[in-house]
Amino acid sequence: MPINFAPDKIKERICFENPWWETKEIDPHFARMQKREYFHLLHPLVREERVKRAVVLMGPRRVGKTVLLFHVIQKLIDSGVNPRHICYLSIETPLFMGIGLEELLHLYFDLNSTDKNTPAYVFFDEIQYLKDWEIHLKSLVDSYHTIKFIVSGSAAAALKLKSNESGAGRFTEFILPPLTFYEFLKLTESADLVKMVEADNEEGFEYYSPNIKALNRRFLSYLNFGGYPEVSLSEVIQSDPGRYIRNDIIDKVLLRDLPSLYGIQDIQELNSLFTYIAWHSGSEISLDQLSQSSGVSKNTVRKYFTYLEAAFLIKIIPRIDQSGKKFNRSNLFKIYLTNPSLRSALFTPASESDDLFGQLVETAIYSQWNHTHSQPLYYARWKGGEIDIVSLNERQKPSWCIEIKWTNRFFQKPGELKSLHSFCKTHEIRSAVVTTLDTTGVHTTKDGVTYEYLPASLYCYTVGRQIIEGKRY
Repeated sequence: MPINFAPDKIKERICFENPWWETKEIDPHFARMQKREYFHLLHPLVREERVKRAVVLMGPRRVGKTVLLFHVIQKLIDSGVNPRHICYLSIETPLFMGIGLEELLHLYFDLNSTDKNTPAYVFFDEIQYLKDWEIHLKSLVDSYHTIKFIVSGSAAAALKLKSNESGAGRFTEFILPPLTFYEFLKLTESADLVKMVEADNEEGFEYYSPNIKALNRRFLSYLNFGGYPEVSLSEVIQSDPGRYIRNDIIDKVLLRDLPSLYGIQDIQELNSLFTYIAWHSGSEISLDQLSQSSGVSKNTVRKYFTYLEAAFLIKIIPRIDQSGKKFNRSNLFKIYLTNPSLRSALFTPASESDDLFGQLVETAIYSQWNHTHSQPLYYARWKGGEIDIVSLNERQKPSWCIEIKWTNRFFQKPGELKSLHSFCKTHEIRSAVVTTLDTTGVHTTKDGVTYEYLPASLYCYTVGRQIIEGKRY
């Protein structure tokens, strides 16, 4: 498609989007924002020169992808990269409509008197607004060997689908999920964080909290508002989370992104299904039950599952039995929102007295584990028993398990953990985590099964921090 605007206007816009060519600094608005912990993971990928691949940054809307790119750009400049060898282009800019990636690249060359042999970093933001972007990007990677390409997009479903189809060997995917509880605390507490969570206590746990009541109050805030940086930091937005999160994050995916990607005609049907899932996040659901309750056929429900998972809105957790075996054709499963604040935005902010509050806590803990993609999780359920989280080893045998509770009852009455005890004995699991409201401790049964009790908020913090820090090394 030919350029619809005067080349001079387009070049003027490119200069506007790259102020560091003159100032050597990114826009102060972005510079003031605190870095997400994922910055320390993305930056090394961008600097990797031995592997000639484009970095494809994926994730749901409003998790801070664009801000993360600008922080990486500033780090490149601070590390000595010539600012004019760094180019940022937002593909959703109206002036760029109808212009291919390679044409934009050559306009950048003209502005800086460089060419394809000049080492450079080129960032394409909101890449999904370009039709067949993955084909164009693959061609650039193959043709421009001295340039590192980094792209991002909010229509995560498009990125995930298309990069899997066409980017084999050319793209490195990087997923930016919603905030972990650990990141949420770092963003909102700063110096006060150390007063709530400390390391190396005498119990032998990784972290402990000298003020668990304060930590629990922040955990409740995280459950309701903690998935997205802008929501976490704005009391104005928190006063009406539905308007911001529902309209800007959920509705744009359900009403625009997914219908345009997959040709969905009945948008109300998709919206009805997602609303039902959000209300029952953490519940065991059957395909038949979901179809009947939402009014959507089972085959369509299966398709919508694929779309909603690709868009990073839900995570489906399969069921195993008491022996640890998977079901070949299981009609029962659990569905979790990828962040609990999505539920609060659709309905109302939760309180501890809500009947489904325990499931929201489960959703939060599962959302921390969603930050690792190498360890699939399951839940176990059989007649008379259930385990909330189970991990299988390489031999597909249960290796560890967790019971998620928002009460101290089972610390006081460990004998009531009959399902957990039976499961651990069957699979020779010597210790299991049991979360509590605010109690920490250890109990070992007479036959050698150890229960490690940890407040759910502290466990949530620990998982999120360990996963992110573990990825650094």
